[in-house]
Amino acid sequence: MNLLQLLFDRFTITLTSVVVLATVLPAQGAFAVFFEGLTHAGIALLFFLHGARLSRRAIIDGAMHWRLHLLVFLCTFALFPLLGLALGPILRPLLGDALWLGMLYLCLLPGTVQSAIAFTSIARGNIPAAVCAASASSLVGIVLTPLLAGAVLGTASTGVPLGEAILKIGVQLLLPFAAGHALRPWIGDWVARRQRGLRLVDQGSILLVVYTAFGAAVLDGLWRAVPASALAQLVLCCVVLLALILVVTTWLARVLGFNVEDEITIVFCGSKKSMATGVPMAQIIFSGGAVGLVILPLMVFHQIQLMVCAVMARRYAERGQLASSTPSH
Repeated sequence: MNLLQLLFDRFTITLTSVVVLATVLPAQGAFAVFFEGLTHAGIALLFFLHGARLSRRAIIDGAMHWRLHLLVFLCTFALFPLLGLALGPILRPLLGDALWLGMLYLCLLPGTVQSAIAFTSIARGNIPAAVCAASASSLVGIVLTPLLAGAVLGTASTGVPLGEAILKIGVQLLLPFAAGHALRPWIGDWVARRQRGLRLVDQGSILLVVYTAFGAAVLDGLWRAVPASALAQLVLCCVVLLALILVVTTWLARVLGFNVEDEITIVFCGSKKSMATGVPMAQIIFSGGAVGLVILPLMVFHQIQLMVCAVMARRYAERGQLASSTPSH
């Protein structure tokens, strides 16, 4: 796979096409009700399959490396929110209240699973630790993110009371996940053999949420509220946020004495934010057309993190190849 394919994969192109479709042909009336029901079903299926795929043995084995997992957890759920709040005096006047709310929400999300593990593998990092760290982050985030949202954003900002949001997340996300994990002894192998199908469900559920959320936001005047200049500023803010988190995670890994393989895992697991969890959860926590504006920073950040981490993973891998090919004296 060449660099261009890493930077602009099929999903990125499809996601952009869905945003364009939602802008031109947003779902209305009966179609909106249909797509909303389909979206809820897709999200439930996604978390059911993730529950069936999650291995208890992988969690137990990976959890032994507790220092690495603690650092990844703190970077994901403490460092990110603190950076978001610290940048508030700059971001809020620059982006406006709605996009700044989206940036804060982005900072509260768990890390990714698939891309964090994939980039760790490309960079020749600690893959078992990455599997455990990314899976644990995703699972804990289902519970922790709405709690952080209630504390950091406030229930008035979300439009949905915190207790109601947690109940909805429990019913729509945690319950299917628990059901899938309970059935793992019977369907786990079947799910594991169909990774491509799981990826399609993963991406399909995101596309459904993006289409319905952006369609509702377009009908509420999304693109009048976010002109091209504001979008450019949002891209710049996401680049700065990612640069800061990458620098800090790399520095912490080295200062705390982790080896290169663990550093790779910490950097790629501690700097990611999950669309697979964040987009469905936003639909539950936030109300109406506000969802489209809230997930816009996440979509922008997601693409930037993929592009930057693709280059970084290649550089890590090349460094390892160079070290192994250098003759010893």
